[in-house]
Amino acid sequence: MAAPPRLLCTPLTGRNFPDIGDSLEVSFSGSPSEGAHVPDTSTASTGNTARPSRRAVLAAATAGATASLALGSPGYAAGHDDPTVRALLSRMTLEEKVGQLFVMRVYGHSATAPDQADIDANLAEIGVRTAAELIAKYRVGGIIYFTWAHNTRDPHQIADLSNGIQAASLAQPRGLPVLISTDQEHGIVCRVGAPATLLPGAMAVGAGASRADARTLGRISGTELRAIGIRQDYSPVADVNVNPANPVIGVRSFGADPDAVADLVTAEVQGYQRAGVAATAKHFPGHGDTAVDSHFGFPVITHSRELWERLDAVPFRAAIRAGIDSIMTAHIMVPALDDSGDPATLSHPILTGILRGELGYDGLVVTDALGMEGVRTKYGDDRVPVLALKAGVDQLLNPPSLDVAWNAVLNAVRGGELTEARLDESVLRVLRLKAGLGLFEEPYVDRDRVDRTVGTARHLATADRIAERTTTLLVNEGRVLPLSRRGHGRVLVVGADPASPSGTTGPPTGVLARALTELGFTATALSTGTAPSAAAIAQAVAAAAAADAVVVGTYNVTATNSQRALVEQLVATGRPVVVVAVRNPYDIAQLPSVRACLATYSWTDVELRAAARVIAGRVAPRGRLPVPIPRADDPAQVLYPIGYGLTY
Repeated sequence: MAAPPRLLCTPLTGRNFPDIGDSLEVSFSGSPSEGAHVPDTSTASTGNTARPSRRAVLAAATAGATASLALGSPGYAAGHDDPTVRALLSRMTLEEKVGQLFVMRVYGHSATAPDQADIDANLAEIGVRTAAELIAKYRVGGIIYFTWAHNTRDPHQIADLSNGIQAASLAQPRGLPVLISTDQEHGIVCRVGAPATLLPGAMAVGAGASRADARTLGRISGTELRAIGIRQDYSPVADVNVNPANPVIGVRSFGADPDAVADLVTAEVQGYQRAGVAATAKHFPGHGDTAVDSHFGFPVITHSRELWERLDAVPFRAAIRAGIDSIMTAHIMVPALDDSGDPATLSHPILTGILRGELGYDGLVVTDALGMEGVRTKYGDDRVPVLALKAGVDQLLNPPSLDVAWNAVLNAVRGGELTEARLDESVLRVLRLKAGLGLFEEPYVDRDRVDRTVGTARHLATADRIAERTTTLLVNEGRVLPLSRRGHGRVLVVGADPASPSGTTGPPTGVLARALTELGFTATALSTGTAPSAAAIAQAVAAAAAADAVVVGTYNVTATNSQRALVEQLVATGRPVVVVAVRNPYDIAQLPSVRACLATYSWTDVELRAAARVIAGRVAPRGRLPVPIPRADDPAQVLYPIGYGLTY
């Protein structure tokens, strides 16, 4: 049967509201421009609305019904159930219930006084000027922060924005606190950058293989996020990455061994939720074996049901046992689980039959971003949110047009396609989670505590120590490493300089050069890019003549990529060459002439500084591959197995 035509689909342009995850960006336009106006009553330079008193918050929300709701214990099911949460629900209008199911982007550093460019973007995409107007018009239950939306300039600004959002929502009739979320996976996906603590990403943690480190990562990240008003993190990634060509997961996964991934997912969930932040395992039912990016296409996972049980399901089962607060769906087709051709996000057999029924999960289910192509291929943007709710979803994340999606859900209830009782199930889960996170008691954050919590010396030092346990030495022929200051005092650092995952670190060549200089070398940086030209290669070869050793940062090397020529020509100079694979560890398969190679799994400063200490011999490499590396000429053969790693 032909798919129904899309209705009011807006075009993809330059920004992304991902999975959330990859740094590629997609934008939407064409939303109506009208919107409620909320006057700016701020007194601070941030432009955020003045905060009601705590007593007023409770009174406005429940007329006393939530006075008994205290800060919840870790886990979704801390779950302040009925009667208090049901009392909230009984006072809500249908429109308010619909709003609670949406988590939406909004541009600007302030809830009430963003920059004019952000006002213009909000008007174009959402039909409102500010976050406060968004809340007043749609009564959204959640807001997601992005760097590109200018939500995350610095910790104090983020705290002020969070407080402004809460004030705007709680000032509404029957006002409720907002569940503010973001993608702080660490590694290659980070929305909150320095001076917050940036930690190694999932595959690096997988290389360290320490549950204690994963738990500590979650605790530090969760503590800092909570301090700035973010109470739901779309992390950890529970996908088992068994496809080296996976363009969207890759190093965001802990690895290729389902049991090892499950252990680290469990530990990170514990860390986040003990810090009072809802963790989110993603992307159910498993996005680890695809060569298609669901931001731009519709992946099909061909695993059998038996293979899915042994591989993909294992970390999600572990997350559920750990009391995971929320699980994010994947915009993928898995015919062995549902042969209808629908993406998992819209699949009743997968979300209700398997996740709810077979796995026994009764926590919050959130979609991946609804602007991604993987969920828009078959149905129009007006059908997607309705079908997601019918499948078993609770939170609808970042639709391309909120007006289309919000009205579609409202009309589906009014027309009888969705019952209000079905809506109530999901609204109750949203309210329970907010209660369990303490949002009814403490919706605001203390701005004065930000400096005592975010990016502290202790947190930063811990991040450095964790990173040191993840750096993986893959090749060290002839004991090229460690380099000595006496024999290799002058070091040239060349290679790729991909944009910072957080917008606040790098460039990688500069970070490595500075770190080596601080360790006693004389290091200079020369950026050659991810696809170096012949002229850039020649410049690097000429510069190598004045160096005692060369460090080359590589980024996703392929058989046809000119990074191969750069490395080969540098090796031909006779200088010791050390390759640092700053993203995928698979680079080494394309570089057979290299005699020394490290894998860092990301290019944030913390991982690069750790690599510099390994290069200098200040610490020994301790990481072990959490994924196998196949041969470049015969991918069926393993070049380096899981668990491989050298030391000295």
